[in-house]
Amino acid sequence: MEGASVIYRTMTVEDIPQIQLVEGKCFPTPWSRSIFVSELTRNDNAIYIVAAVGERIVGYAGIWIILDEGHITNIAVDPNFRRQGIGQGLMDVLTVEAVKRGVTAMTLEVRVTNYGAQALYTKLGFVPNGIRKEYYQDDKEDALIMWRELGAQRTNTGN
Repeated sequence: MEGASVIYRTMTVEDIPQIQLVEGKCFPTPWSRSIFVSELTRNDNAIYIVAAVGERIVGYAGIWIILDEGHITNIAVDPNFRRQGIGQGLMDVLTVEAVKRGVTAMTLEVRVTNYGAQALYTKLGFVPNGIRKEYYQDDKEDALIMWRELGAQRTNTGN
C-alpha cells in the first residue's frame, strides 16, 4: 500500500456512498442504499466494519449475530486493494466483535468459482460444509457453505 495504513472501524450511514462504489466493483448485483441504511439503523443483530485508507473506504464486511452463531453477510475489497491483507483484517475484526457478543461459530456462503475467497476463508479456519444450489440470483451459481468453530480461539487484528 505504499506506506498507507489501513484503519478498521464501524460502518456509518455516511460511509454508504463509498461502500456502494466498492459494491459496484465487486458484485454483479450490489446492495441498494436502502438495504445498507436498514442494516445500520434497524438491525440490532448486525455488525458492519469498513477498511479505510486515509479518507477512502477500500473494503467492508458484515455479520449477523443469531444466538451464538455469526453469519457473514458480505465482504468486499476494492479490486485495486486486494492481496494486501485487507480481507483478512476485516474478517479478524468481525470475529473479535462477534466473540464479544458470544458467537462460537461463524458461517458464510461463497461462490463455488471464487477460489481466491475460498482460500482466504480456509486460511482463517473455515471448512466446507455443503452446497446451496443456485444460490446467486444473477446467474444461478451454486454457493459453497463454509463454517468455522471459534471455541477459545483468539484472533489477531494486526492493529
